[in-house]
Amino acid sequence: MTQTINNLAFVFPGQGSQSVGMVTDLADNHPEVKQLFEHASDILGKDLWRLVSEGPEAHLNQTDNTQPAMLAAGVALWQIWCKQSPVRPAWVAGHSLGEYTALVCANALSFADGIRLVAQRGKLMQEAVPAGIGAMAAILGLDDTQIIDVCAATAENEVVSAVNFNAPGQVVIAGNVAAVERAIAAAKNAGAKRAVPLPVSVPSHCALMRPAAEQLDSYLQSTVFSAPEMQLVHNVDVATHSDPAAIREALKQQLYRPVRWVDSIKFMSEQGVGRFVECGPGKVLIGLNKRIAKDAEHFTFYDNETLNNVVEQLK
Repeated sequence: MTQTINNLAFVFPGQGSQSVGMVTDLADNHPEVKQLFEHASDILGKDLWRLVSEGPEAHLNQTDNTQPAMLAAGVALWQIWCKQSPVRPAWVAGHSLGEYTALVCANALSFADGIRLVAQRGKLMQEAVPAGIGAMAAILGLDDTQIIDVCAATAENEVVSAVNFNAPGQVVIAGNVAAVERAIAAAKNAGAKRAVPLPVSVPSHCALMRPAAEQLDSYLQSTVFSAPEMQLVHNVDVATHSDPAAIREALKQQLYRPVRWVDSIKFMSEQGVGRFVECGPGKVLIGLNKRIAKDAEHFTFYDNETLNNVVEQLK
């Protein structure tokens, strides 16, 4: 019998947490890992498991490959968790792409539809802005208002904006290459500890993604969504939605509006969540979450050892 824990949230990572070899050690003990990847491969017409287990890394890092690979990995970890532990979270959220994983795990979206959607999302994002046109950069050590002001002052009729509010003093900006370069220089002049370009070709969550969002909307409208079985906090409005139309709108807007991760973690904390579990490859979110909700307990699992540890901790 399962047990829902009201002060527990599971959070799912997004693009950037992928790596060649992720979840492969779990596949030896848990057949559902390869089964899920085989299902995804059949849908996409390409061998996703081979890409994840063997690479090459450059292909895995292509947006249209990364997104379905990360969704499959996150869902596989969730299924293993459900097999290993009766504990279920009352709350879920996902960082950017991770929101789709959260929707699948909350039974608001089927795995097959989720794979189709994120593969299409990645394709549309890649096509929306040709290589060399867009850029992203991480700004460390300035507050949110300073970064918003820097972007406004350096845009010069191009696009540059704060797009990922990841943790206090850690914000990602995105937009046209030249505008991002101007914003980096201005951020350094304003006292940023670091302002560094990120190795990505797609400027996510800024206005340059609006055409992709409009195209994605037609796929969202033809996809079946249900009310999530847990409270699912969306990136774009830091709200929970049970109406499928509202979920579709949140996913559409998410593509060209900022990821409000700090606000999302704070919101769940204010609702009484005191334990956060990162469910997915890597350990990016646990680092961010510890800086946002300092009094909470934080866990992450992505392989056999970390899985067994969290199962034991949450008994």
